[in-house]
Amino acid sequence: MIVDASVALKWVFDEEGSGAARRLIETDFLAAPDLMFIECANVLSMKTRRGLLSHVDALSAMRAIENTPIRSIPGRPHVAAAQRIAEALRQTAYDSLYLAMALEERVTLVTADAAFARNALADPLYATSVRFLGT
Repeated sequence: MIVDASVALKWVFDEEGSGAARRLIETDFLAAPDLMFIECANVLSMKTRRGLLSHVDALSAMRAIENTPIRSIPGRPHVAAAQRIAEALRQTAYDSLYLAMALEERVTLVTADAAFARNALADPLYATSVRFLGT
């Protein structure tokens, strides 16, 4: 399975859907674009700047994400496909990169991003390659 940052962040925060996200680590072989780690770091930094998370907790959370058994896949070879998907779904190229990789790897993308999942699941070309990790 390919997982996106919305799933990875549920590994380190107790929120709706965290249990399901953590079970993926125990039961599935996971992969993600290297971009996922940068996206997670960005969210953690934003939470720190807003006073929602201490610097120490943000570093600890990022370390936990980095230590998760997950295969990191270079994103560059999938950029053109991500751009096409982004245009078709009217979503960001960042989010579409995960789906482009899932299609190339012939696996499922698991996401907790409701807006992205809704658009992808509504498109017959992509619906069978996306699983929404509902809350």
